[in-house]
Amino acid sequence: MKKQPENRVYNFPDADLYVQCMERLQYAKRDLNGFIEYGYGKDKIESLYARCERFKELPNDDEAVGDQMIVTQKKYDAADKLRTAIRSLMTRIAVKYHNKSGRYRKFGTAKLGDMTDAQLLFCGRRVVRVARQQLDFLAEVGINEKVISRVVDAHQAFENAMHIQHDRVSERDISVERRVELGNKIYQELTVLCNIGKDIWKEKDKKHYENYVIYESNHAAKKARKETKESNEIESLGSYTG
Repeated sequence: MKKQPENRVYNFPDADLYVQCMERLQYAKRDLNGFIEYGYGKDKIESLYARCERFKELPNDDEAVGDQMIVTQKKYDAADKLRTAIRSLMTRIAVKYHNKSGRYRKFGTAKLGDMTDAQLLFCGRRVVRVARQQLDFLAEVGINEKVISRVVDAHQAFENAMHIQHDRVSERDISVERRVELGNKIYQELTVLCNIGKDIWKEKDKKHYENYVIYESNHAAKKARKETKESNEIESLGSYTG
């Protein structure tokens, strides 16, 4: 059975997830003694930090989309070159056979400009095959193996471009799936960490309790960071170094 794609369990950008994790890891480092009482020691903090660093290094979807757009354009260019090679050959065919004749129609190039990728791929193969079958009859209009080879080369280039594009689409799907899976694991671990942090400070210190509140919106996160910065809460903690 095909594996169902995993959905994101958090509703804010990946960059915000990373930043929120880094902030909470600083607080957890500060409150390490309290976390140890819950069986959440330095090893688990280090593990979450390492996972966040791996998450940060994963390529984002903009990179994958950019690569996909580049190879897609190359496929379009290759398709145009194949159509040009086919039309050049068919211009010679039309000199020999009327474009309403059975011999002309056998090449199957009607609506060449409207063909899908798959249809164009099959058309290129068919044109080469049929032209070679009639090579003795077409020599007088300048069709020879050299002319046919232009279609062959253009067809191979187009087929390769199609395969590369398909590979990039698959790579993007895999990249998105990997990022979602890791992001979900990080979010779940962040939730556990924050629940412990809130429980530690629930009846002791309101500001420390709020240090562990996960902000579900980008606006709320930015507002909270601004307030934290203004109160100099984070400045005394230093950078998390693992």
